[in-house]
Amino acid sequence: MPITRRDAAALGLSILLPNLGGAIGAWFTSNSVNGWYRTLDKPEWNPPPWIFGPVWTALYALMGTAAWLVYRADRTPSGAPASNDTKRALAIYAAQLGLNAAWSPIFFGARRIDLALAVILSMLVAITATIRSFYRVRPLAAALLLPYLAWTTFATALNTALYLKNR
Repeated sequence: MPITRRDAAALGLSILLPNLGGAIGAWFTSNSVNGWYRTLDKPEWNPPPWIFGPVWTALYALMGTAAWLVYRADRTPSGAPASNDTKRALAIYAAQLGLNAAWSPIFFGARRIDLALAVILSMLVAITATIRSFYRVRPLAAALLLPYLAWTTFATALNTALYLKNR
């Protein structure tokens, strides 16, 4: 199926949406990373702070592209999702996107490593559910989310280590 202007606009919006959540997170992060975060006892495998921005930017592009592929796979002439599988997949995606956007304000803004750990654990469950639901609609979209799952698994281990070292 050829890509129309509407498809291109939908792709842009699909990539913009997770980046907006990331921008909110970046604001909270930038206010704490050189202060409070620097004072935390970190594991030796903690990556340098500069790596997070580029990684998340790439992941947000993959997430948006995956969501667009699901949206585009099955829709009515008006552009709305046609099947229940597509609607469910996009709803689960939206839920995990909300959890993603909530993590930085909780971790960096509220400085609640414990609550952020609960959020990121919930995020892992939601990402896994998103991958499974995307796979039913468009397997390629599910595959595009695997780096996100891998990075979030690493981030969960880091969040856990930070919690245990800084209780």
